[in-house]
Amino acid sequence: MAMERSADAESSVQQSPVQQSPLEQAPEAQSADGEFPTSGLEESLAGVIAERVREFRLKHGWTVGRLAEICGLSKSMLSKIENAQTSPSLATLARLSEALAVPVTAFFRGLSEEQDVILVKAGAGLDIQHRNSERGHRYQTLGTMRSPQDSLEPMLVTLTARTDAFPLYQHAGTELIFMITGKMEYCYGTTRYLLEAGDTLQFVGEVAHGPGELISLPVQFLAVKSRGSRG
Repeated sequence: MAMERSADAESSVQQSPVQQSPLEQAPEAQSADGEFPTSGLEESLAGVIAERVREFRLKHGWTVGRLAEICGLSKSMLSKIENAQTSPSLATLARLSEALAVPVTAFFRGLSEEQDVILVKAGAGLDIQHRNSERGHRYQTLGTMRSPQDSLEPMLVTLTARTDAFPLYQHAGTELIFMITGKMEYCYGTTRYLLEAGDTLQFVGEVAHGPGELISLPVQFLAVKSRGSRG
């Protein structure tokens, strides 16, 4: 009897269904044209490609059926591509590229890529320790774009105390100063310029420059350095 129970148990084990791990499960269903349904991460890309395919097809004056015939796709698949319901493979893009006489990269024109956008609310600039800065001299950077768009360096300067002499600065590129409040003399080489609220001064950064006499406090101005294009 014990042997019979053992045999029955073994038979039961052999008949138990084998569980598939997630990695062993069948891949997502693929269409006859070799395309896969779009996932959430692909939606934006599929949307841009859909717009470009439709745009280039209409420029040729072709129907969906005509373009599908030329590039060897089914009409239903091309319709799905133009409606952003599927993400085309590189092979399909190559077919469309040849049929529409545009480079493959043209299908990605207008793709919304991550861009630097910097918003600094009033009073929220990052305080920095400027060279030779003293009490009553506040320098706040207003953000710097990431390379290669990092050609501008905006800074808010607030001066609430006079000093015997300000250091002069030199740097590559150009600089723009916009006076917000107060009145001061600004040194540029051997020349001094009187700046008041609303005044703007632009100059080449390689010439020694910096604040001179502070006539009416507080003095606040926006300084924007431009390093120019990078070769």
